[in-house]
Amino acid sequence: MRAPEFVTDVRAAAASAESERLNAKPMSMHAQWDSIGPPPLGLFVVEQARALAEFANFRARRGLFKRTLPGDGHAVMVLPGFLAGDYSTAPLRRFLHKLRYDTHGWKEGVNLGPDPEMIVRIGARLVEIHERQGRKISLVGWSLGGIYARELARSYPVRVRNVITLGTPLRDVTATHAARLVSLRAGRSPDQLDEIRSRLRRPIPVPCTSIYSKTDGVVNWRSCIQDLGPERENIEVQCSHTGMGFHPAVLAIVADRLALPEGGWRPYEEIQTATDSETKRR
Repeated sequence: MRAPEFVTDVRAAAASAESERLNAKPMSMHAQWDSIGPPPLGLFVVEQARALAEFANFRARRGLFKRTLPGDGHAVMVLPGFLAGDYSTAPLRRFLHKLRYDTHGWKEGVNLGPDPEMIVRIGARLVEIHERQGRKISLVGWSLGGIYARELARSYPVRVRNVITLGTPLRDVTATHAARLVSLRAGRSPDQLDEIRSRLRRPIPVPCTSIYSKTDGVVNWRSCIQDLGPERENIEVQCSHTGMGFHPAVLAIVADRLALPEGGWRPYEEIQTATDSETKRR
């Protein structure tokens, strides 16, 4: 099985921006590569404290579960962010499992960035789950995991039901405080790197929901906004980046999106408006 083209794209993109900074090359030479930049340092400083407070909100999560209808049992694969693993997505997967979804981690240990063999393995895992269950799979990707989810959907559109990303820098993979940790291994021309960024921004051939927070302390929220179009939406929440995997507001949106019937996608706002109207009629 051949790895998708994006295998080294994320690492190369981040390396390009950092290399230009270190070498003091004017960004105006390649205006299309001007980085959105990471979020304010103040948000980054309080990120972990906010996440701990959000994680401690057990009552809200229990209440949400009681109010949420069970799912249809289709498979959901959850992909972690950079320097995280399945342990980080356990609360989200546990919540979805309780809703009767067939949940799966990525089983690749800690996410150290794009790797050709790893990409082949998670693609093969997606194919195996799809063939075993006989139904399309939903992909939920957190941060860098959302980049993987989008590109898997691009490579296997007939096997993917929908994609939900949590704080994913799909417009600019360098617009994050984590970008400085990526190895400087570019080896590509500016034109090639422009194509990488253009590819990552392009719409995917399945429904996609991007969940973002303007108070995200790791990823600049502006880089999470996908161009609007058929079966594409951006939904704002108020939470930290690290807390997106267990914040009640995020869990509610993920559950709502997964509950949509296959082939019956509708925007979240439209569904909420219809629900509110029905409540008023009662």
